[in-house]
Amino acid sequence: MTTTWPTDASGLLPDDGYAGTLAGRAWLPDAEGRPGHSGPVVVAIRADGVVDVSAHFPTMHALTEQADPAAALAAASGPEIGTLDELAANTPPETRDETRPWLLSPIDLHVVKAAGVTFPVSMIERVIEERARGDQDAAAVIRSEILETIGGSLDALRPGSEEASALKTLLLERGWWSQYLEVGIGPDAEVFTKAPVLSTVGPLVDVGVHPASQWNNPEPEVVLVVSSDGRIVGASLGNDVNLRDIEGRSALLLGKAKDNNASASVGPFVRLFDASYNLDALRASVVRLSIDGEDGYRLDGHSELARISRDPADLVEQVVGAHHQYPDGFVLYLGTMFAPVDDRDVAGRGFTHHDGDLVRIAEPRLGALVNRVRSSTEAAPWTFGIDALYRSLTTRGLLR
Repeated sequence: MTTTWPTDASGLLPDDGYAGTLAGRAWLPDAEGRPGHSGPVVVAIRADGVVDVSAHFPTMHALTEQADPAAALAAASGPEIGTLDELAANTPPETRDETRPWLLSPIDLHVVKAAGVTFPVSMIERVIEERARGDQDAAAVIRSEILETIGGSLDALRPGSEEASALKTLLLERGWWSQYLEVGIGPDAEVFTKAPVLSTVGPLVDVGVHPASQWNNPEPEVVLVVSSDGRIVGASLGNDVNLRDIEGRSALLLGKAKDNNASASVGPFVRLFDASYNLDALRASVVRLSIDGEDGYRLDGHSELARISRDPADLVEQVVGAHHQYPDGFVLYLGTMFAPVDDRDVAGRGFTHHDGDLVRIAEPRLGALVNRVRSSTEAAPWTFGIDALYRSLTTRGLLR
């Protein structure tokens, strides 16, 4: 079985098609007669074509800093660089024609942040990882013991509440307290820097899993797009690739577990808040995941954002404020409740990725983010950083 990319607009767009205000980024090759002018551009995704609006907004940061980003994008004009079908078909690296445009991650200068342990299910799985110390064989026994100790569901438990404090006391008495439960039900969220600026990958390309990991899975998440003054201006989808064995050995290995080549994907677009989509609609998100292996394996799952233990706006307030500023804005992965425990290869050892797995993360109003799993040493290397971006923008006359 070989990977089949959804290389047309229908495989990427939200259920309501082009009805929302969709922003993205694309790579433009050298213009005819102007060698050295290749580089990324901000684009408006419209029914009549993909429009280069970089003359108005040289970066996605510049767009999301507008007082009303959706209105600003709707009013922007520019040259059409192709249809979404054409750009999608030209994005997979093995079939790409580098003389034609292709899609990129929709974010650029935003700091890439991620919230962890925001769903009760994923919280329990983090505790299991910690206590099993990365040993898949021990995980099933530990899972049963923890659930018996807790007794019942944690879905209604609010972090920092009196009930959460009482549960903490019980778990301490039974020897089951964990640093993951601290951030899962305590007053302070886990928020970490997921990846360097400009290192995220977009749709229809490979995501990277560190070759040292033998126990890993995707983390399908809603990704908030936040301006420098703390406004949530839109959203996208993300895969916060999770190395369960490495983080399970020690929380101090979070950097190695989370930040590797191509280990953060975002896309396919940013849907900006407008009359058709707002924060309440985002709170009702249902994120669906499918994994198709080259061996014929299939897995399906979903996450209801309504079951998150911390409201998205509350998480943003923990990130930005008088205590910390983000002059270029940031994006925030909201966490996932998806923690696959069904066996894939060996009984009792749960799920782990195989090379070549096709991962599809979809939400009706945000579209679908599709990536293929490869070792981070085999995914395309990250070569275009901040210096390269500003040299490119300067050469193309987009800075003013």
